[in-house]
Amino acid sequence: MNSIGTIPKFSQAADEASQSDIDTPFLEVRGIHKRFGGVHALRGVDLCINPGQIYHLMGENGCGKSTLIKIISGAQPADEGEIRINGEPVTSLDPLGALRAGIETVYQDLSLLPNLSVTENIALSEQLVAADGKLARSLDLGKLTETATRALKSVNLPTDKRFCSTEVAKLPIATRQLVAIARAIASDARLVIMDEPTAALTKREVDNLIEIVDQLRSRGVAVLFVTHKLDEVMSIGGHFIIMRDGEKVQEGDVADYQKTDLSFWMTGRKIDVVRYRTTEIGAENLLVVEGLKRRNAFADVSFSLAHGEIVGVTGLLDSGRNELARALAGVEPADGGSIVLDGKSLHLRRPVDAINEQIGYVPEDRLSEGLFLAKPIQSNIVAQILDDLRDKFGMISKIRSRKMAERLVKDLQIVVADLNNPVQSLSGGNQQRVLIGRGLTIAPKVFVLHGPTVGVDVGSKDTIFRIIQKLSSQGMGVIIVSDDLPELLQNCDRIIVMRRGRIVETFNAENLEENTLYQAMVAENSTGKQS
Repeated sequence: MNSIGTIPKFSQAADEASQSDIDTPFLEVRGIHKRFGGVHALRGVDLCINPGQIYHLMGENGCGKSTLIKIISGAQPADEGEIRINGEPVTSLDPLGALRAGIETVYQDLSLLPNLSVTENIALSEQLVAADGKLARSLDLGKLTETATRALKSVNLPTDKRFCSTEVAKLPIATRQLVAIARAIASDARLVIMDEPTAALTKREVDNLIEIVDQLRSRGVAVLFVTHKLDEVMSIGGHFIIMRDGEKVQEGDVADYQKTDLSFWMTGRKIDVVRYRTTEIGAENLLVVEGLKRRNAFADVSFSLAHGEIVGVTGLLDSGRNELARALAGVEPADGGSIVLDGKSLHLRRPVDAINEQIGYVPEDRLSEGLFLAKPIQSNIVAQILDDLRDKFGMISKIRSRKMAERLVKDLQIVVADLNNPVQSLSGGNQQRVLIGRGLTIAPKVFVLHGPTVGVDVGSKDTIFRIIQKLSSQGMGVIIVSDDLPELLQNCDRIIVMRRGRIVETFNAENLEENTLYQAMVAENSTGKQS
């Protein structure tokens, strides 16, 4: 870094900040460059963050957003440029120094410690900073509990001993997301960075998060969202910063522009908000589910899926939609009921059972449930059909593997420099298409897509939606399990709404209004009406 000085330490609470603190930008980034080999990831980026303001850092996957926030949070050094915190230049910035300065970050992969409890995950950073990164053998358990309880209350999570002592690995992905947010606001932060904070949250939980952000702003805390969700940007408001190809291309007040403007600057092309669904569905039932149940998850779930039909399943976090998706994929098998595919009764006890019956599955969390991040792109694509790729000597044919991977990369428009590169080198949208490609290697009759566009940008969403429509036009039955209501309305023929483990409404998606769908999700009393 081309700067001098040390990292300023902040001990006072944000709501006690002086007027001079408010007038001075908390964070300034000037002329930041970052290169990875021959890739110029950031090209002279400038950024200014003022106390008590909300910012949205936007752009397509691979534009440099994640690299920029890693530099701000001390996870990576910049090659060139300057960072100023509270007006003072810093010579270097590591994660501990960023925490000490008041910069808290919720990364897209959450960066939680799965074998530690909720309390430990939330409150450990505070004691780590206080001990200058050198924790004693025994922690201040009373202080841990006090900090965690306060933070959990702020995000409306339970504070009882049972929940607080639960290992994070045992929590649903959406709850882990809220725990990560609670950790970020547990201390007297001056800037909270949230990378795709609503990716796994329902609309109700998003509304709760917006209330939390308003509280932070009122205390003089700045909030920087890294997001792709234009609807949320428009509803939250604040200041937007758009990046493309490693450069800042536009910024301004959200209230002064339309979604179409933001979308154009992000992608460099016009993307219309349209209903993608045009294909007529087949008359015969491809999949028939009757009375499916799983203890403490869902019960009496019955629906059908025709050849070429796209059915959406939605509901709040505790509705049973996620558990239903995993049951259909054999990940968490049902306890009772029946699943009939093409007239054949299925018994899905393991994921391999679903694969053998040609049921494809894209999991909700591609990072922890889907991809082998350090493995090559090609290996990730063909992982489910290794036996089919063996030659007469029992060895996996490299030629056949490569041909399969190359075909799917072309068909799904995956941007790949080299199939031997690790899949973690790809952008989020391309990683998601790798997962879709893996599911397609088994030539599925039914494709269960669990949150198919979580954490991908608007351009990648458009590509994935068109892929889904093409698959259905070829006769494949598709089930989209999602709480992204525009996604369902744009792509589905019918939408099933679940509440408290049961199907309560089934809507024809054409001409269905988003508010009608949302009200069915949150209604207190089940009507059981089918339409």
